[in-house]
Amino acid sequence: MTVSKMTWRPQYRSSKFRHVFGKAATKENCFDGVPITRSVQDNHFCAVNPRFVAIITECAGGGAFLVLSVSHTGKVDPHHPRVSGHRGNVLDIKWNPFNDYCIASCSEDTTVKVWEIPPHGVLKTLTVPWKELQGHSRRVGIIEWHPTANNILFSTAYDYQVMIWNLDSPEQVIKNPVRTIKHHTDVVLSMSFNTDGSLLATTCRDRKIRLMEARSGNMLQEGSCKTHKASKVLILGNMKMIFTSGTSRYNSRQFVLWDQDDLSTPLLEENLDGSSGLLFPFYDPDTHMLYLAGKGDGSIRYYEISSEKPYIQYLMEFRSHTPQKGMGVMPKRGLDVSSCEVFRFYKVVTVKSLIEPVSMIVPRRSESYQEDIYPMTASNRPALTADEWLSGVDKGPILMSLKPGSELTEPPSETKALANSMDTCRSWSRPGIPQLSYIQDQQEAKEASNLVEDDRGQTHVINGEDLALCSPPRTENELRLKFLKQQEEIRRLRELLNQRDVRIKQLELEIKNIKNSQTQS
Repeated sequence: MTVSKMTWRPQYRSSKFRHVFGKAATKENCFDGVPITRSVQDNHFCAVNPRFVAIITECAGGGAFLVLSVSHTGKVDPHHPRVSGHRGNVLDIKWNPFNDYCIASCSEDTTVKVWEIPPHGVLKTLTVPWKELQGHSRRVGIIEWHPTANNILFSTAYDYQVMIWNLDSPEQVIKNPVRTIKHHTDVVLSMSFNTDGSLLATTCRDRKIRLMEARSGNMLQEGSCKTHKASKVLILGNMKMIFTSGTSRYNSRQFVLWDQDDLSTPLLEENLDGSSGLLFPFYDPDTHMLYLAGKGDGSIRYYEISSEKPYIQYLMEFRSHTPQKGMGVMPKRGLDVSSCEVFRFYKVVTVKSLIEPVSMIVPRRSESYQEDIYPMTASNRPALTADEWLSGVDKGPILMSLKPGSELTEPPSETKALANSMDTCRSWSRPGIPQLSYIQDQQEAKEASNLVEDDRGQTHVINGEDLALCSPPRTENELRLKFLKQQEEIRRLRELLNQRDVRIKQLELEIKNIKNSQTQS
């Protein structure tokens, strides 16, 4: 009798993100009493950077949005000053990735406006923008900043056109875009760039997915699937894949994965559920994690992406009883690395007039910096000027480390106007992993400047918190959090001092070796 061996084996995947969990903020750390817009546009209605949270609000006689400091949580003053320069409802807002004080907004009044936010927030209502972009003939639904080039903005409207704007233009009112893309036959539903911003993917109401050169607008690929109606699109970093979410033939929520070089047939189709709400996809290229947040429900599913089959691996689901209307996402440089936070959402909860932060955390016992879950990430420094990009240069993002000890600084406050080039714009530098010799030379200056604001108006961000805009703790929980963060800062400084001691010993040994070699010769 022969015994055949069982060839089947379960597919276990080892992943450091298998046990990632979502943690909603307490009521004290939410933004309460926000008059959220009642617009039915399928946008996020919220934009976040390490300093400010911007939320589109409901108002009469035009469109407006709030800009609040990230650290000033709690009840929002109903008479808080707003940014209100549009004549129609605001439909989308996006922060400039290279300037934490610059935000763009688009509206039903067919214009795109770019605003300069004061360093300490909006203390009085803003009505005059820094730049006004006039070119669309119908309401503007979506805006996107270029991921690596400074002051390049894309916009698309209900006139079926995608326009490229150069904000380095000296005019305050810009009426002529540098380029207009006219491939679409219906309303563009979403736009997405690849890592270096050389490619642009779009979904359209005509059910087609288009991949084109971002600069010239030349069509590279066009595809569609009879069983899939795509609403949102993402280019998955440098993995040569495109992700779309939408609905199936039977109106169930569905996502599809495509080969970037061949949009004729999808690589993967998966139906999720029968809910009617839109699926908002978010991709983290550093961890290769994909998040799907359903509009109108409180769930956030998350997956891990790989370049080999089955391509998408389900990890877990965060569930909440409060439905979200939209989602804001904190850039990686604003995360709290001391708690192993790898992603942070800002849920727009209309039924409670609430903006609720939700942190995605990797459970780790160690309190030290976890370098394996925080690879080098895109910084807030542009890799190109607008003129360089328009002349045909493509370049990947400038990378930085999230390791504590690096700091973000801003130039003197007397620079009031936004720049027409990289040399004159406000830019912040946060270097990558610093050399120990550099730490030796700069440590005294860092320790002196981390906790105070100097006479030139510099402010500092540490672990995603702007010290200049921090309010004193109001509750016992806030006091405890402040104490824990202070302890973490003390521990970090001790580690840096230990590194300095090690470096001093290394240098002493090198000097001793040099002296010995000289005496022998």
